[in-house]
Amino acid sequence: MRKSKFTETQIVSMIKEAESGVPVPEICRKHGVGQSTFYK
Repeated sequence: MRKSKFTETQIVSMIKEAESGVPVPEICRKHGVGQSTFYK
């Protein structure tokens, strides 16, 4: 299995931002993640 580019803490913080109502495209731009990667 390939090692993730992001730490578990970073992933959790991105998910919490999305749950709090921040638009996904904005989160992706801020963290340098593709939208398709975010939804995986």
